[in-house]
Amino acid sequence: MNGRIKLSVAWITLFLMGTDLFVVSPLLPFISEEYKLSSTTTGWMVTVFAVTYAFFAPILGWISDRKGRRIFITFGLLLFAISNGLTAFAPSFLWLIVSRILAGLSVASITPLIYANIGDIAPPNRRGTWLSIVVSGHLTALWAGAPIGTLLEHFLGWRSVFVVMAAIGAILSVLNFKIWKSNHKSDVKNNLLQGKLLRVLGSVSVTTVWAISMYALYVYLGAALYSENRYTSSEIALSVTFYGIGAVLGSLLSGQLTDRFGERTISKASLIFLTLVLVCLGIFFSSGVWIYFFLFIWALVGYASFTSYQARLTVEYPNERGIVMAWNNTALYIGITFGSIIGGYAISKWGYSILPYVCSLSAFVSFFLSNQKVQEIKKTQSYLYK
Repeated sequence: MNGRIKLSVAWITLFLMGTDLFVVSPLLPFISEEYKLSSTTTGWMVTVFAVTYAFFAPILGWISDRKGRRIFITFGLLLFAISNGLTAFAPSFLWLIVSRILAGLSVASITPLIYANIGDIAPPNRRGTWLSIVVSGHLTALWAGAPIGTLLEHFLGWRSVFVVMAAIGAILSVLNFKIWKSNHKSDVKNNLLQGKLLRVLGSVSVTTVWAISMYALYVYLGAALYSENRYTSSEIALSVTFYGIGAVLGSLLSGQLTDRFGERTISKASLIFLTLVLVCLGIFFSSGVWIYFFLFIWALVGYASFTSYQARLTVEYPNERGIVMAWNNTALYIGITFGSIIGGYAISKWGYSILPYVCSLSAFVSFFLSNQKVQEIKKTQSYLYK
């Protein structure tokens, strides 16, 4: 029962973190209108959040492995409440940017440490399932949290969205402080500074390339559907809904399969399937209602890859879960950034129709890197047993 309570609070916490990430984009037009700025300028709200997260997550993960994670999660949620309150009542755009920098810092001290804690407390034969559940909380925000926030904006204005998130963050800071009673400290001291850092960076590079395979197309999905299929706004929204549901189900299904067949098997198999699905998506992109099916399958297989690979990292780095989960989330954000850049370049050169094939190539490279990593681990183990 205690484990289920922790799992539930972790799910709600990551749902809130995901909502904070995904809700800003649909609110940008209203924020731009109020501050009388272009959408490009207000888009810096997303950029500074991502850059701050990517920079601080590994640092906070490393410190938390040495000092204990509970205090960092609690501090992060309190800072989350303060930063969202500042976003809600920012008197100028400069203060709005400052608030999103603080929000990025807060989420950097929450999300990877929640993953690491769940990896610690989950039963060994259920670790994949438990991790998939908390990942689904983050992904549920994609198709539920962001639309709820948009609906709230319609009735009470965009500032109300951040007021609500600030209030929930404050409540969750108390809950998380209470449930994480063991102030976990890893036995690791300076391992990452004594030869493991390069291995960790090599491991999380798989996630960076995977993220390119997902986001080089997803960032431009709405524009691509409008350009290639002449979809209306409601049809685009339906497409994103199919994608979001596929992402959640893929994460949950991956947990079950991972516990049954093993982290390495599922992570590698799902990357191969992702490569093939993206080729099919490219072929059938303009095939009418079939696009909904392939968007669903793309997200299903894609996020099954992400969840199983996270489970794999928790097994391969049992003493450094905090720092490894932090680096993995940083790798995710770097991949999203590179994905948007690569996708934009591909569109300018060859148009939207090339994007699924670019993503398929990236998925195959991710599989190749993942397989190379397995070979290196086997060689190391063989050397140690000699």
